[in-house]
Amino acid sequence: MRKRYFLLVILLLAALLTGCIRAGEDAPGTTESVKPRVPEDLRTDDSGVPILKVYDVEDDSIAEMDMETYVMGVLAGEMKNDWPEEALKAQAILARTFVLKFVETKDSQYGGADISTDVSEAQAYSAEDINDNVRAAVEETRGLVMSYEGELPQAWFHAHAGGRTELPSVALEYKEEDPPYLAVTDSPDSEDAPEDVQHWKASFDAEAFQKACADAGLSTGLPETVEIGEKGDSGRAKTLIVNGEAVSAPSLRLQLGANAMKSTLLDSVAVKDGKVVMEGRGFGHGVGLSQWGAYGMAEEGATAEEIVRHYFQDVEIVRLWE
Repeated sequence: MRKRYFLLVILLLAALLTGCIRAGEDAPGTTESVKPRVPEDLRTDDSGVPILKVYDVEDDSIAEMDMETYVMGVLAGEMKNDWPEEALKAQAILARTFVLKFVETKDSQYGGADISTDVSEAQAYSAEDINDNVRAAVEETRGLVMSYEGELPQAWFHAHAGGRTELPSVALEYKEEDPPYLAVTDSPDSEDAPEDVQHWKASFDAEAFQKACADAGLSTGLPETVEIGEKGDSGRAKTLIVNGEAVSAPSLRLQLGANAMKSTLLDSVAVKDGKVVMEGRGFGHGVGLSQWGAYGMAEEGATAEEIVRHYFQDVEIVRLWE
């Protein structure tokens, strides 16, 4: 009898505990996920929304705006405002994470500003392209950012991965250890992307190429031979070999012009008729989220969170303000 009574008590306690967990209550000994903090340098409004001082390169002025207003302009600048809703929402989550991480770790090159609309240091921005689609994507993700073990991760993104992403140590000359939330990842980039983004060709005059090499750290003569050197796991060039000497491929890309040498995912490079001729795939550095990959995933029914977590492993999506 005592055994039966004891078993009934155990079963009752187990049922109560299970009910608590299913109802969303913390089980004994558990704690909520640790969330990143809003950088102390930013003041917040009464709702906890950060207020940013944004330098506008077109107006040559600094304007104060709340985070959600800023993210609308970034979203309209970084993606077409008629793109799938879940792709827009994924980009909005990254946009918030990006600016908070920037303020936490860097200073804007424009004195008195927290961030700018200068794409050389931050994100694209286009207030005039904000529409109802953009407003809805920002509102539906209000306050949401990525979190990795309670910290803000680096929210890198690019236009088109050419089918596979890369690690920052290869594609960005990142000097620290590659973050654990990033890996070389297959990217389902949409076939709707422009052909000159999926596959591109470029040629550079020998003199311009020589100067770009020098600005990237390699002083050499006019290019007589150019070959692909060390590669990352995605196939992206980490170095090019110019006249037998190595130069950083990511640095050279920036010196040649990121809209001309669209990526370091090179299929071929050669010297022909006094010019350096390249062919490659994708657009951008190839680290983190691919925007055309987000487009493709959204078209196939993926949610914003699924898109983000495809490109950033083991991150959480958390809300920092309502």
